[in-house]
Amino acid sequence: MNTQQSINPATGELFQEYPVHDAQAVENAITRAHACFGTWRRVPVTERAQALAAVAQIILKNKESYARTITLEMGKPFKEAIAEVEKCASAAKYFAENSVAFLADQHVKTEYRKSYVTFQPLGIVLGVMPWNFPFWQALRFILPSLAAGNACLLKHASNVPGCALAIESIFKEAGLPDGVFQSLLIPGSRVESVIADARIRAVTLTGSTPAGKSVAAAAGNHLKKTVLELGGSDPYLILSDADIDHAIKTCGASRLNNCGQSCVSAKRLIVVERHKARFEQGIVDIFGKAAMGDPLDGKTTLGPMSRADLRDELHDQVARSVKADAKLLLGGKNPGGKSAFYPPTILTDVTKSMPAYSEELFGPVAVIIPAKDDEDAIAIANDSEFGLGGAVFTTDLERGETIARERIESGLCFVNMMVRSDPRLPFGGIKNSGYGRELAAFGLHEFVNVKTIIVA
Repeated sequence: MNTQQSINPATGELFQEYPVHDAQAVENAITRAHACFGTWRRVPVTERAQALAAVAQIILKNKESYARTITLEMGKPFKEAIAEVEKCASAAKYFAENSVAFLADQHVKTEYRKSYVTFQPLGIVLGVMPWNFPFWQALRFILPSLAAGNACLLKHASNVPGCALAIESIFKEAGLPDGVFQSLLIPGSRVESVIADARIRAVTLTGSTPAGKSVAAAAGNHLKKTVLELGGSDPYLILSDADIDHAIKTCGASRLNNCGQSCVSAKRLIVVERHKARFEQGIVDIFGKAAMGDPLDGKTTLGPMSRADLRDELHDQVARSVKADAKLLLGGKNPGGKSAFYPPTILTDVTKSMPAYSEELFGPVAVIIPAKDDEDAIAIANDSEFGLGGAVFTTDLERGETIARERIESGLCFVNMMVRSDPRLPFGGIKNSGYGRELAAFGLHEFVNVKTIIVA
């Protein structure tokens, strides 16, 4: 295919096409980025920070336009798209205010006249990003990378080319040097050839575990630094002493946010037996009230999934789980058709023999797994190939903190709240959920040369 298509998942209708960048266009982009890096790296950190402050203002000025593009291309309800764009602005402001401190030399007392650590940019950072948060996922790698003095190339998901080009326009409008950030409209099959280019110095990917393995293998073959944020099947543990009403409200909101298409959504609801009946009814009530419809309608709370083929894959996981004796409490019927809607669905009595227990379900499907007691709930939570996020619900905050800190195998674990990313805190996973961190000082330092200087 010589174009990337924008298809409205609410209608299944094609509304825009963009030419795919050919080999020469990609070569030109890499050449511009490499030349720009030579200049951008010498711009004082204070000036780079000022540029990010301008980026934040432009994002807020155009937030409704950007949000509409998000909604039309991947189906997120408009008010959720507005929130995503506003979060991007807050991240730009955060790195504008903190990158100078994050990149300051760190002096170490030794017997030498001077000894310190300095942070130098690497070069061009390639980002391979997904469609589920098309602005946020991209900007959370771009902002710290640019603050550090790198140049960036974005290979965005092929179903959100309009978002990719809109992001590029932000940095042009902000007056950053031409070439410091560019979007590449190419299919995934061409990513490996870009990684192989000697001028690409690092790669970051957010996506599935298989995609992460592929990119890691390609980057490793050329000794390129990588950061991978991959799949997740986050456990939310509703323990014996949980505030059950709060747990129901939080878990329901987390699972339906972005139509369940979030890496850190409440994917496995692990409930001790004493709360099971009440919890099931509560989730049924929340899911039953979800207003599914046109995502541009302000009354809609649940839009379509991003693509019809992904809707069909999700339904297959649900159907196979029901066939293996999972109990269907709500939904579970594939409406089919060109649009990508899927009804809020609840599976309970899920056991290890079912796809819903071990596979990531990326859509509006709640998976309820019963546990005998709190220790059993912890064991079930860790019985997963994934390790991105997790949450613990308990009225004993000290105990909850201990379980979150010491017992749950994940990169993030929250107590009595849904998992979410925050520019001020590092984000990333372990096990098959990837490695490395995004956001905060940790994310900025992923793509720098941590350089030791000694003056005798």
